[in-house]
Amino acid sequence: MLNRVIEVNVNDKKIFLIGTAHISDESIELVRKTILEEKPDFVAVELCQQRYDALLNIKKWDQTEIDEVIKSGKTHMFFMQLLLANFQKKLGDSVGIKPGSEMMEAIKIAEMNGIKIALVDRDIKITLKRALGLIPMTEKAKLVFSIIEGILVDTEISKELLEKLKERDIFNELMEDLAREIPSIKKILIDERDLYIANKILNIDGKKIVAVVGAGHLEGIKKSLESLYISKSDIEKLEEVPKEKNTLRYIGYIFIIAFFALLIWGFYAKGTDMAIKMFSMWFWLHGILAALGVMLAMGHPLTVIITFFAAPFTALHPGIAAGWVAGLVELKMRKPMVMDFENLMKMKKIRDYWNNRVTRIFLIIIFANIGGSIATFIALPYMASLL
Repeated sequence: MLNRVIEVNVNDKKIFLIGTAHISDESIELVRKTILEEKPDFVAVELCQQRYDALLNIKKWDQTEIDEVIKSGKTHMFFMQLLLANFQKKLGDSVGIKPGSEMMEAIKIAEMNGIKIALVDRDIKITLKRALGLIPMTEKAKLVFSIIEGILVDTEISKELLEKLKERDIFNELMEDLAREIPSIKKILIDERDLYIANKILNIDGKKIVAVVGAGHLEGIKKSLESLYISKSDIEKLEEVPKEKNTLRYIGYIFIIAFFALLIWGFYAKGTDMAIKMFSMWFWLHGILAALGVMLAMGHPLTVIITFFAAPFTALHPGIAAGWVAGLVELKMRKPMVMDFENLMKMKKIRDYWNNRVTRIFLIIIFANIGGSIATFIALPYMASLL
């Protein structure tokens, strides 16, 4: 069964690894029982500071933070994190268990009994940045498609699936499937964190430790702990955020150079009328498709209008995207309310993402950028065909 305890003795430490399901009431009871029986010096939980704060509702998103997310171009990271969190909550709602309840139980029991708490997971932002920065584009596309397909599609979660999720074997099968389909992401999300968590546990200043971890990490952490030696340099590498690849920006420069080259060629080869025709086509195509994206996301009318006029020019600047302009305008026109932030973790159906002012902003950004990208791929070949 999935919920079980493994004892590992290493470096004069007695470590009890509890493999849990994040949506299992059995996990909650096992965590409570183990901590009370073992009375450890430390309780370690598979959380980083950000996830810990989120569980305790210490930190909430506000308008300023959304503004910063848009300007920094990290929309995709925010949206992916939100989708994954809502998927886990959807599973939890199906069994009446709040995701992370076993972690909260561990923290509560530890605090009640004066036991120190250690957060042993890698910062989720680093994990996501490594995942998005290191995996190949083909695997990245598979991941995005899988997330959208598995999270946004309104399907009921069967009792059979929920029962399987409580069994240890299904986690091994899922990890094996993930390794076959997207090997890079499995390495970053599972293997790297197994090593990282094991190192954090080994560095806890206590003789007896109870560590609460997800079942998918249990065997990997145990193996890493028993290896006895984890080099400091290995851990430092796991905390490195890959430098942003400029591939897309370079491609953007190529498109811009191609646009001006075709425009100049058209002017010298066929005169001013041809150059005007080319630019007009570029302007209308980018304006219409980017604005259409905003409309599909149910953006404010003024957001649609401004995006229409901005898109043809943002397409000529690799550092500015039409979606960013659209998102910032929408943020000004329809400021998210407290209720929108509170409902971020309560969205179950596709329409909920359109009805919430926070997520609608990110849909507007995504759809406007998609519209602008399609326009560029259509416009350049058409301009070339005119010569």
